[in-house]
Amino acid sequence: MNISSAILHIAPARLAEARAALLGMSGVEIHAENAEGKMVVVLEDDDLDSAANKYVALHGVPGVASVAMVYQYSDDEAQTEEVQA
Repeated sequence: MNISSAILHIAPARLAEARAALLGMSGVEIHAENAEGKMVVVLEDDDLDSAANKYVALHGVPGVASVAMVYQYSDDEAQTEEVQA
């Protein structure tokens, strides 16, 4: 499991177009945005390779000028054991 968040800077005139494209991407949730074009998104993927590919795809969204990752958490569920007390 991989969870990360990013701040996107989007051309204000293309904010609606970018929002529609982002909502069409699996594992992407928009948590905040403003009229100046800043948007906070959370990405959830099964592995780091998928997450990396998604960050590359974010750069290709219409109107996106920059993408800055601000948080990342990764956990290999296959190696996680549940311990009972």
